[in-house]
Amino acid sequence: MKQFGKIFQFELRGILKNKVFLGVTLFLVVAIGVVMFLPNLSALFQTGGEEEQTSAGELPVLALSLPEGELGDRLTPVFAAAFADYAVTPLPGGARAVEQAVAKGEADCGFAVQTDRSYTYYVTDLALTDDNPDRADAALEEAYRLTALTQSGLSPEQAADILAARAEHTVVTLGKDQMQNFFYTYLMIFALYMVILLYGQMVATNVAVEKSSRAMEVLITSAKPVAMMFGKVFASCTAGLIQLAAVFGSAMLFYQLNESAWAGNGLVAAFFHIPVGLFVYLLVFFLFGFLIYAFLYGAIGSTASKLEDINTSVMPVTFLFIIAFFVVVFSMTSGNVDNLLMKICSFVPFTSPMAMFTRICMSAVPWYEIALSLALLAVGVAAVGWVSAKIYRVGVLLYGTKPTLRTLAAALKRK
Repeated sequence: MKQFGKIFQFELRGILKNKVFLGVTLFLVVAIGVVMFLPNLSALFQTGGEEEQTSAGELPVLALSLPEGELGDRLTPVFAAAFADYAVTPLPGGARAVEQAVAKGEADCGFAVQTDRSYTYYVTDLALTDDNPDRADAALEEAYRLTALTQSGLSPEQAADILAARAEHTVVTLGKDQMQNFFYTYLMIFALYMVILLYGQMVATNVAVEKSSRAMEVLITSAKPVAMMFGKVFASCTAGLIQLAAVFGSAMLFYQLNESAWAGNGLVAAFFHIPVGLFVYLLVFFLFGFLIYAFLYGAIGSTASKLEDINTSVMPVTFLFIIAFFVVVFSMTSGNVDNLLMKICSFVPFTSPMAMFTRICMSAVPWYEIALSLALLAVGVAAVGWVSAKIYRVGVLLYGTKPTLRTLAAALKRK
C-alpha cells in the first residue's frame, strides 16, 4: 500500500504539472467563460448601438410597395404592426421602385406586394437570421383570414376572436422528458468519451515510454508491478476527475454570474439545472468506465516494446469504446434509448458506463436494472484489473518481439 501511495502521488503530480494538461484545462475554462459571458457582452454592444440609433432617431428602413385602392389601405397597418422595429416607408412605382431603393442603399430591405397573398422580398444580403419573409407570411395570412371572415358576415371583432382562438393542452410525463434531457446527456456522454479515451491512451503511453527507455528495469526492482500499474491508473483517473471538476465547476460559476442573461435559453438553463442524482450517476459510471479501460490500456502498454507500437496495439480497445459511443449516440438521435441493443449494452461492462447512464438520463429504468448493471460493471472492473495486473507484471519484462496471446498465456501460467 505504501508503494501504491508513493507511485500515485508521483504520477498525479507529474500529470498536474504537465504543460499540455494545464494548457488544455485553462483553454477549456477560458472558452467556457467567454461563451457564458457572451450574452452580456453582446448586450453591451447592442445597448451602445441602440443609444446611437435613438440619439439619431433612426431605424432600419423597410421600403413597401402596395397595390392601390382598398387592398393597399387595408395592408398598410398590417405591415406597420408586423414590422414595428422598422421605419416602414411606402413607395409609389411598384416593385421596380423597391428594388432600386434597396440596391442604392436607401432602404435595408423591401416588399413589393402584388396581391393579398403574394409579394416579392428584396434584400441586398440575405442573412441566416433574416425572418422578415416569415413575419410577412404570418401577417398576410392573418389579414386574409380576417377579411374572408368579415366578408362572410361576421363583425371584425368576431373574426378576430375566431383567429385568436388557440387549443390548450397539458403534457403529463410519467418517465423522462427526452427533449429536455437530450442536450446535457449528450454533453456528459461526450465528456466521458473524451476523458476516458484521452487518459487511457496516456496510461498506455507512459508505460511504453518507461519500458522503451529501460527505466522500467530500475523501477521494477524497487516497486511491485501491480502497485506501479494501479498507481498510474488511479492517478490518471484522479487527474481526469480534477479536470472535469474544473471545467464543469467553472461553467456552473460562470452561469450563476450570467443566469439572468441566459434566462430565455431553455437548452442552457436545462443543462445547468441537472438533478443531483444524475451527477452522482455520472461520477459512478465515469469512475468504473475509466478504470476498466485504463486497466486495459495499461496492460496493452506493458506489452509494447517501442512507443511506435502503442497506436496499433491499443486499436482494438479504442474501436470497442468508439463503437459503444456511436451505439449510444445513434440511439439518442433515434429517440429510442430503450432498444434491444442499448439494453444489451447496458449490462456489458465495456459499454454499460455510457449505455446505462444514457438510459437513466433519458428513460425510466427500473432500479433493479441499474443495480444489476452497476454490480456487473464492478465485477468487470475487478476481473479486468486482476487480469491486467498479471499481464502488466509479465509484459514489462518482455522485450524484443511483440508478445502474442499464446506467449502471454504461457507466461501467466508460470506466474
